[in-house]
Amino acid sequence: MLIPQPLFTAAQAGDPRSLELLLRDLTPNIRRYAAYKCQASTAVDDVVQEALIVLHRRVHTVRSLATLGAWLATIVARLCLLPALLFIKGVDDLRSIEDSLRFSRLSTHDLRIDLVRALESLSEPDRQIVLLRDFEELTIAEIADVLGLTRAATKSRLHRARTLMREFLAPDGETGLASA
Repeated sequence: MLIPQPLFTAAQAGDPRSLELLLRDLTPNIRRYAAYKCQASTAVDDVVQEALIVLHRRVHTVRSLATLGAWLATIVARLCLLPALLFIKGVDDLRSIEDSLRFSRLSTHDLRIDLVRALESLSEPDRQIVLLRDFEELTIAEIADVLGLTRAATKSRLHRARTLMREFLAPDGETGLASA
């Protein structure tokens, strides 16, 4: 990945043209790594698009051009594993060994479908808060600022949204689970 230092510095400073060039220049590298890292080939385009969005929003947080490649690799790897990460963060306390066995039998593709359905089942405000926290990895304080809420209200909404997702994924036969 050969990105000129002045281009990177200007993109970090917020120059729209430099940021556009940076995104364009990095897209093939991101696509190649996403194709390597993601198991489902259908997810590659989504991962590339989301990685570019994260880069666009967070390029100013990258310490240096030398760390950009590792930073992007981490972003792409996390995006490829997003469904599993959402699941792990949202379901810290599996209630029984049967639950963990049931989810371990799901294919990655089925788990992704189930998690997308669980997200889609949420109201727009609940879905937004889950995506901000678990996808964009914003802190509670950052989410509160973005949504114009207090920290307490943000935590409460996030807890409610995750509870609703857990209920959607519950093994009661009334979920949208692909393999249930």
